[in-house]
Amino acid sequence: MRILHFYKTYYPDTVGGVEQVIYQLCRGMSRHGGIETEVLTLSRNVQDPCLVMGGHTIHRAKLDFQIASTGFSISAIRRFTELAAQADIVHYHFPWPFADLVHFATRVRKPTVVTYHSDIIRQKNLLRLYRPLRHCFLASVDRIVATSPNYLATSQVLGTYNDKVTVIPIGLNKDIYPEVSAERLAGWRQRFGERFFFFVGLIRYYKGLHILLEAVQGADYPVVIVGAGPIEEELKAHAHRLGLNNVVFLGALSEEDKVALLKLCYAVVFPSHLRSEAFGISLLEGAMYGKPMISSEIGTGTSYINVNGETGLVVPPSNPEAFRAAMHYLWMNPDVAREMGERAEARYWELFTAEKMVSGYVKLYQELLSE
Repeated sequence: MRILHFYKTYYPDTVGGVEQVIYQLCRGMSRHGGIETEVLTLSRNVQDPCLVMGGHTIHRAKLDFQIASTGFSISAIRRFTELAAQADIVHYHFPWPFADLVHFATRVRKPTVVTYHSDIIRQKNLLRLYRPLRHCFLASVDRIVATSPNYLATSQVLGTYNDKVTVIPIGLNKDIYPEVSAERLAGWRQRFGERFFFFVGLIRYYKGLHILLEAVQGADYPVVIVGAGPIEEELKAHAHRLGLNNVVFLGALSEEDKVALLKLCYAVVFPSHLRSEAFGISLLEGAMYGKPMISSEIGTGTSYINVNGETGLVVPPSNPEAFRAAMHYLWMNPDVAREMGERAEARYWELFTAEKMVSGYVKLYQELLSE
């Protein structure tokens, strides 16, 4: 069985949630006998148009231009035609309007799967133009995968195609995360101790970090923020205006440093307040390392990972007072926090391992081919 994944960005050029999902799928599939996976993506660096990483092949077509975060590439159309002809199943990752165009331009005649990562939230004006193409694309593919039952239940778009939607939660393989050296762990422990709230992720508009900053104004809870992104400097300026001396921005760190801080932290905070946060892989990493979590109810996979009162606390979105109250409750109740962290890790092993995700997709692929 030969699977072709098609998405606008991928390792090693970019690191993000969708890239992580594709990588976990490809790496996991490589362990199943008789399954070969390839990824076609766009890149500004095409000096190495073909790479091998994690047991799968990455093909890179030249990125020609972008409109509203949508990459376009003329050469990708020809390359997609060649690779799709050799594939048994074509696996798209939504949203990416260019992929919709390529799907119809190349007249794909292979079984098709779409992993539906998120509704389109921000580009409302462009969405009016794109909506007809989106409908034609989703109506034409064979299967659509939602990444959580919560997102399926709250997405008006997915509800239209309910008869072809399967829920397969995103999973992570803990074994591929680096082991942390004793020296590295001791260094971070000396700097922050083990009683601090921790956020890790790309710093984007929908992450709600301004809510977190307002929640800790006047409080003394230590907060460590790891990640980089387009509004990083804006948030630092906001923290300065609020007079926060208990919040530390560390920027982007290595995976070993990130894991060290995950292991040390008291709890993971995840204040995303918009549906653009469709799942929350960084939140799932907190569960994987047995940490209690605080997140907001936005009708997406975040509340499938973090079950209110069981694995952590879920508060209304865009509500600094509620977020602060949740932080205070966990801070003042360490036994409760520890028990929630234990249940979070147990839920990870039950529902969110990469093995479970890969098995779900293998079953789906096999059903498609048998049909």
